[in-house]
Amino acid sequence: MSHFPGENMKTLSEKSKNSFSPINLFLKVMNVSHVNKVEIKLLLWAWFYIFLLFLSYYILRPIRDELGVAGGVRNLPWLFTGTLLAMLLVNPIFSYLVKRCSREHFIKMTYRFFSFNLLVFLVALQFSSTVQNVWIGRVFFIWVSVFNLFVVSVFWSFIVDIFNSEQGKRLFGFLAAGATMGGIAGSSLTSILVAGIGQNGLLFIAMILIECSVFASQRLANAHHCEGKKAGTVSDDEKPIGGGIFTGMAHTFHSPYLFSIALFIFFYSTTSTILYFHQASIAESVFNDRNSRTAFFANIDFWVNVFTLLFQLLLTGRVLGWLGIAFTLCALPLITTLGFAVLYGYPTIAIFVAVQVARRVSNFSLARPAREILFTSVTREDRYKTKNFIDTFVYRAGDQLASWTYAGLVAAGLSLSGMAMVAIPVSCLWLILSIWLGLKHEKLVDIPIKVNNE
Repeated sequence: MSHFPGENMKTLSEKSKNSFSPINLFLKVMNVSHVNKVEIKLLLWAWFYIFLLFLSYYILRPIRDELGVAGGVRNLPWLFTGTLLAMLLVNPIFSYLVKRCSREHFIKMTYRFFSFNLLVFLVALQFSSTVQNVWIGRVFFIWVSVFNLFVVSVFWSFIVDIFNSEQGKRLFGFLAAGATMGGIAGSSLTSILVAGIGQNGLLFIAMILIECSVFASQRLANAHHCEGKKAGTVSDDEKPIGGGIFTGMAHTFHSPYLFSIALFIFFYSTTSTILYFHQASIAESVFNDRNSRTAFFANIDFWVNVFTLLFQLLLTGRVLGWLGIAFTLCALPLITTLGFAVLYGYPTIAIFVAVQVARRVSNFSLARPAREILFTSVTREDRYKTKNFIDTFVYRAGDQLASWTYAGLVAAGLSLSGMAMVAIPVSCLWLILSIWLGLKHEKLVDIPIKVNNE
């Protein structure tokens, strides 16, 4: 089995009240107290793993956004189309690796593939002309859009393969805070260093960080395997997961539960993309300098992550534990519905920025850890293949629909207020779906093997 039992063990707070070790102090500062002794090592390596991933991604994100704007906001829908096609190509390859390789090997191969790609981009951008730079920037935009969903999806697939639903409610907020801290560090580094070392220097740093995340993932896998041996549990961690290449897609449409998770992601990505395009339009009209736009996007990311971290440290664990998955999932669609309602009446830049920040904070601090817990009640194959299909292809399919919808609405002369009116009923459907999904998870949490046989 993959999950470790957390019952009948003294918690960290009960076992070491008088201990002032750096680890205990760190967990206390991060507002994590109810941690079993077995969980500590796993939790810390998992935290370091996701911290490094988001540190590298938030170095790449503002570069991606700047290169996307440099190529023209009007061309962004085509970049989203390219991203969807790239997902169609990459998903079967990933499923093949999952089928043939052990968990540790396909994680290592996936991350090092992306790291090598960064080296190729670094060389290409260094020696390209201005015209070539625009096209390389468009390819880079697609690549980062694939990278961020893929590597994060692989991380969470690994995590829900280790921790169960009860542990997720206690611990996933802490891991989400690690992602946020990585985002804060990455945004800060980019804003500070971009003027001195340029985009190529930042790409090299990101490449090193991805390699460090590979190291952390391998240490996490080793720790999980060792704890399994100590506990005397049967583990299939070193065996290939097997199954078919298109299993993830088939299971998504076969299971009402998995299909509902896919719809949740689809609703989130469509509403996010509409807001993202409007943000890109604002940046294009205000900033003309490449480094200024990069710093602008980095600064937005920095402040979103600061507010997110405060919520994660103070509220995430408590909300998940006290109010449950259903309520936590509802927070994001509810904020989205109210946000678009306000934008319909007051479509100002200040209100837009406030709605954008509120949505992103709600997603990172509440919706993200809650929807990852949903996958603790599915089979191991679905945690990797189906989850990856939903997190990447379904997500980008929502982007694709929203990007061309936005372009069509702009061509039709609709303002932000008109777009908000269209988005309100969609957000209401999303809210209803979230209630059903959360309640369904609570029923399935003790019988995960039956999910694909509904």
